[in-house]
Amino acid sequence: MSGLIANEQRIAAVDLGSNSFHMIVVSVDSLGNVRILDRLREPVRLGGGLDEFGNLSMEAKLRALDCLHRFSERLRDFSSTEVSAVGTNTLRMARNSRSFLDLAEDTLGHPIVVISGREEARLIYLGVSHSLSATEDQAARRFVIDIGGGSTELIIGQGYEALYTESLRMGCVSSTRRFFPNGSLEKSCWKEAITAAHLELMPIQKSYRDIGWEAANGASGTIKTVEKVIQQAGLANFGITLEHMYEIQNRMIAAKSIDKLQLPGLSEDRKPIFAGGLAILISAFEALHIKQMLVSEGALREGLVYERINRMHQEDLRGKAVLNLQSRFQVDVVHAQAVRKTALELFDACQAPWKLSIELREVLAWAADLHEIGLAVSHSSYHKHGGYLLDHFDLVGFSTEEQHWLSLLVRTHRRKIFPQLFEGLEAKRSQQAVYLSVILRLAVLLHRDRSGQSALSIEKLEASEQALDLIFEDIERERPLLVADLEEEKKFLKGINFRLKYSI
Repeated sequence: MSGLIANEQRIAAVDLGSNSFHMIVVSVDSLGNVRILDRLREPVRLGGGLDEFGNLSMEAKLRALDCLHRFSERLRDFSSTEVSAVGTNTLRMARNSRSFLDLAEDTLGHPIVVISGREEARLIYLGVSHSLSATEDQAARRFVIDIGGGSTELIIGQGYEALYTESLRMGCVSSTRRFFPNGSLEKSCWKEAITAAHLELMPIQKSYRDIGWEAANGASGTIKTVEKVIQQAGLANFGITLEHMYEIQNRMIAAKSIDKLQLPGLSEDRKPIFAGGLAILISAFEALHIKQMLVSEGALREGLVYERINRMHQEDLRGKAVLNLQSRFQVDVVHAQAVRKTALELFDACQAPWKLSIELREVLAWAADLHEIGLAVSHSSYHKHGGYLLDHFDLVGFSTEEQHWLSLLVRTHRRKIFPQLFEGLEAKRSQQAVYLSVILRLAVLLHRDRSGQSALSIEKLEASEQALDLIFEDIERERPLLVADLEEEKKFLKGINFRLKYSI
């Protein structure tokens, strides 16, 4: 790429937001310094394309795919490790998001994952904290808010760590559509919009005020636009206050409708959704007693960049989250490590014939680490308890899809296995999930004696479509229970049309 210096690593981050799609391309030198090479933004209005049934309309999907096609031109020679692409609130909500994401990944040329609201909040804070100006105190406890198209993230953090994260289901697109119909800016519309935002903020406002902060920052388009309008209206040179927002609100009420609105600094593409975003920000200032807010240049896409840099330096928060869960639920770590080792050896042997994606190797390892997490609830059906826990925790660093894979593998690692559990995944992913489940089941089975020793006494392994043939060392005399377990496992796997064959 033009502008790239020798020995620099390049990273691209793509944010498929509810209002706009963003892409940032950076280079990172050996010291970790980041240099921006390119920024792109397009107002796709994905959130406005959800119909009454929660499905993305064809028009919205086409707008999104057209944008991603243009983004793909910049990413043509990037490897998958150099690109981080995420979907946010609209893709969390859309019922048909998986079918759209398959098309979107083909168009972009890289994987796209959907992240939870709290994970989005954490990444936003990471982007903001790395983008502070030299005049801002890096060590201060900081409040950050980001008003997106369909959700609003609120974070309190310190340094580069998000300590408290919330994601509320209100955004500039959804609020404008609901409370400012047909472009109306009447006073009654504002009252309803601000009241509704207060109701969303009510469950967290006391705890956030009690925790407190020393500095407040806003991120992304809505808040940047609010500051720009304040500046160009001659109200202040920088920052945002409640008094200045009230003045902007009054000017909008006086205009009565979007069609007649003329505000300096308000672009044409931002104008149709500005009222809802301003109403949310006013409510946040009122509910949380914010006196002044500075605007950050960093947001979700910058957070994605720094998250990828951290992973490059072996600082992956996902591994830490797994270790924390093991400690919290008192998992037998020695046993989990033995199961992990065997599972990964089986994965490596089966990867080529089963065409397993290499990124699933980590997912399998984490599932092995946590396969007994449900024992903290009950020994009976503990695989079901474990699957439920992993589906409902806020796991730092994990995408919603990664978390679902973990839950699914833990849920299906023992006992009867139901085909419908895999039906929520697209066909190719469903097949790969079945294969990973088979691998984890066998790894657990081979370590049933919990000795911690390697139980992989397989002389030969042959994997084919929906089948696995194993030749073991002479185990019947020493481990008759293993033979009985393998016979039972053959029956369980037959229920998902998978053939397990073994010989001694």
